[in-house]
Amino acid sequence: MSMPSPTPPLANKPSSFAGPVVLCLLVMLSHIAISGGRVAVSLTALQLGQGTLEVGILIAVFALLPMLFSIQAGRLIDDIGPWQPMRASIICVVIGTSLPVVWQSLTGLIVAATFVGVGHMTLQIAVQRQMGLSNGEERLRNFSWLSLSMATSGLIGPLLAGVSIDYLGYRSVFALLAVAPLVGLIGLLSMRGYLKASHIKSAPVTQKQSVSDLFSSPSLRKVFIANMLLSAAWDTHTFVVPIFGVHVGLSPTTIGLILASFAAATIVIRLALPWMMHRIRPWQLINFALVVTGLNFLLYPFFEQVWILVSLSFLLGLGLGSTQSSILALLQQHAPSGRAGEAFGLRMALVNGCQVALPLAFGALGTFMGVMPLFWLTAVGLGAVRWFTDDAEKHEKNSTQDTEPPTPPKDRT
Repeated sequence: MSMPSPTPPLANKPSSFAGPVVLCLLVMLSHIAISGGRVAVSLTALQLGQGTLEVGILIAVFALLPMLFSIQAGRLIDDIGPWQPMRASIICVVIGTSLPVVWQSLTGLIVAATFVGVGHMTLQIAVQRQMGLSNGEERLRNFSWLSLSMATSGLIGPLLAGVSIDYLGYRSVFALLAVAPLVGLIGLLSMRGYLKASHIKSAPVTQKQSVSDLFSSPSLRKVFIANMLLSAAWDTHTFVVPIFGVHVGLSPTTIGLILASFAAATIVIRLALPWMMHRIRPWQLINFALVVTGLNFLLYPFFEQVWILVSLSFLLGLGLGSTQSSILALLQQHAPSGRAGEAFGLRMALVNGCQVALPLAFGALGTFMGVMPLFWLTAVGLGAVRWFTDDAEKHEKNSTQDTEPPTPPKDRT
């Protein structure tokens, strides 16, 4: 286990409440744009006459450049600090959400998805690294707040997209989504002084470092793989539900409601996380989520009734929403000293790799096989990862024992 990252000087640091709360709001406003944008882009493409494959390409584009450049983004943030990358990233999100207002075509949607995906990726890495500068209970609290903020935006974004399309049209929805990152840009400017002052440059590198170093730790490797499949399940649900809903004749508002029930469940579970994390170990939560999510994906395509789909979506949200705080805390705990941003970047690269590959593969498979097998393939993958992480707690205990100082002998005099 590496030494914890140093905290910023107290003179430059806002209150323990103000700093994390503003950062969480920034991520939430950006995440409204991307969570609502995925739904809006998918339904707009279907309205323009595009097929399942084209929708898969569009969803993949959100993650293509983040997959390629998130590690470099993490290293850059480790090197120069969070302020400049965060400012550039939120401007990208504003541009991406605004483009489809005037450019309604497959090409315009692809360009918009690229800007939103790159911007949100960079902002998320920077905020995760900043939130991880704290220690112990404060770090768990910060990551719980961050998870809760993204759950809230995950509820607002899809619901806003579905209702706006029904009542305002396919152009106005993007104008509404652009308001959130614009407000976020104003909040970011208020954090400029703190973000600049809080950066502490890493020590000079004395030996060559590579991404493979991060995989050399069994604990980190299992965290990366579990997070990759859980995030893939999350994005598979977001990708497949609009297609499944259109296939069974559901309206955009109903599709948004189903996705919003998933997000509502993530809010509920994350409100309970501070209590749960004092009583349940991180890997217990992660392994439980793998099982619950896999079973849910097996059952999902057998039903078309809205109330059942909403209920299954809610249960899925409870499972997937319980893991992010544990995963982020484990990554921060086991990342080598001075490389937390790179570790978060690698996590983002793996997640986005799935977000690129799965929509493309599932879009192609869905053209020939239909939607139902896509749910089942996801369930099989989750089951395989649950088997792979079966001994994760053993590695966790060994890692802790190796890094704990020996207990001094008791004075018997």
